[in-house]
Parts: sequence; structure tokens; C-alpha cells
Amino acid sequence: MLFTIIIPVYNRADLVRRTLDTVLAQTYRPLQLVLVDNCSTDDSLQVLQQFAQEHDAPDFHVVVTQEQKHTAGAARNRGMQLATGQWIVFFDSDDEMAPSLLEAYSRNVQRKQGQADIVSVRSLLVFPDGARREAPFFTSDLLANQILHSQLATQRYAVSRDFFAKTAGWNDDLPGWNDWELGIRMLLLRPRVLFDDNDPMVLINHKGEDSITGTEFHTRAGQWEHVIDLVRAQVEESPLPQAEKRRYVRLLDYRRLVLAAQYRREGCRDLAQPLATQALNALRDSYGGGLVWRMCVGPMARLLYRRIARGKRGAARIARLIF
Repeated sequence: MLFTIIIPVYNRADLVRRTLDTVLAQTYRPLQLVLVDNCSTDDSLQVLQQFAQEHDAPDFHVVVTQEQKHTAGAARNRGMQLATGQWIVFFDSDDEMAPSLLEAYSRNVQRKQGQADIVSVRSLLVFPDGARREAPFFTSDLLANQILHSQLATQRYAVSRDFFAKTAGWNDDLPGWNDWELGIRMLLLRPRVLFDDNDPMVLINHKGEDSITGTEFHTRAGQWEHVIDLVRAQVEESPLPQAEKRRYVRLLDYRRLVLAAQYRREGCRDLAQPLATQALNALRDSYGGGLVWRMCVGPMARLLYRRIARGKRGAARIARLIF
């Protein structure tokens, strides 16, 4: 079974080798590694080419290419054009994988003998102060947890090539939250998902300016709201039962409220207040403004907003219960 790992790279000449070394250290073979330089202005392309020259082998085939449209989605779609594996692993150029990651994916796929579309694994988040925390990981209610926690973030799964072909690929117009949007779009297709519940096997870098993931929201205000609107429309147009649609739309409006709280936490009340009002009004309307909203859900939503704005954790678990 051949796995293809696709990594887009933009101005990571000083970081990407660390990521590539963790790919090279994989205990599983055969692998295809597709590296896509995405308009780098530093020496990233040369670093990738040198890595390919040093390590390309029959059981570890390294392909280096370029994509001129400057979004990670476009680069990943370019990588898919060159992918030959039956299973695809998307990864970021500043993160790390445990040596047994691909072996774990293979083991899970073989265990189900072709009856799987996605394999999801645990991961660790690394923060600017060096602290580490395991990312939320759930084995049920996956669409809700994708909306709230982005469990199918770029680095956290392998996907069957045949299943991925049904998705129309990455949305290459989105500069942010493109993996969140893709994850929801995949889950709306009802994939067969396996969960590897062993120790975390992916390390995701959240370490400040060097992180692809980033640490703030207000500098790209408007982009996040656009993605939420896009996903909301996808859910509303899906063939899901009406009761499920209503719940997921409420969770998306709550996600909008979370974004508003993050703006407020960053000191941008001019961004936070109108967005919070929009989210609360949408949630109120979905409950008809009745007694349940006035006495329970509305006060709880406002409480969660204030809690997130103060930097407190755990709000999403409460939201999943009340919405």
C-alpha cells in the first residue's frame, strides 16, 4: 500500500528540514513525498530540491514542484495532481510526525480491509511559551466536533484517494481555515472514519510568528467570517435531516460567537461587538426567541462569550450540549 505525503512550503527554508527529517524517519515504506513550493521568496525551493537529491529512492520517492497561486489549498491541489498513493496524508511544513505515524495509518487501514475512508489520529499542540496540550480528540459526533474543534485539521488524518476524489479537492480561494472547511465538506459526505486512540503522533506548531497556524485573528478579520458563511450554506444545502441541519447551523453561529470573543480578547471591540450581536441574533431566531432561549440558552451563550473573551477553556464542551 502506497501512501503519498503532500507538503506545501512557503518561506520555510530555515524550518522545513526539521519537518522533512520526521518524514524521512518514518518506519513505513513505500512512501511518496510531494513537496510544493508556493511562491517562496527565500531558499525554500533549493532546500526541497537538495532534500530530494539526497533522499529520493525506490521506496521513498520525492517529487518537488511549484504552484504559483499563493494559497495552501492551491498548493495541496497541485500536490494531488502528482500523487500516486492509494492513501493521502496532508501535512504542514513546520510540524512534526512521530516515526510510527504512517505505520499506524497502514495498520488501521489493513485492520478494516478496505472498509475505511479516513483515519484520524491524536496530536499535540505546542504554544509560544513551550507549553504542550493535546488537541481535542473525539470518536463520535464528529461533524459537531469538527465545527467546534477542527479535529480533521490538515495534519491529523489520512484519507483514501478514492474518497477524496468525491470532494472536489481543497478550496484554493480560502487563505485561512481551509482545512476546517474541507473537513466539514468531507464529513457531509458521510465517510467511514477510523480512530487511532493511541498516544499522540503529530506535533502541531503554534509557536508565534513562525507558525503557519498563527496566533491571532483580528489581522485577517473578514476572512474567517467568510469561511463560516460558506460552510453554513453548505450545511443548509446538504441532504441532512432538518433537525441535524438546525443543530449544525446553531453550532456554526456559536463558532461565529467564539470568533467575536477572540476579537474581544485581542482588544478589538469594534470587531467583536457587531459580530457577537449577529451571532446571538441568529441563535435567538433559531429558537424562535421563546422561553428556552430567554431563560436558558441565551444567558448561557452570553456567559460562554464572556468566558472565552477572558481566555478560559472548556466552553466548546458546554456548547455541544446546549445547542
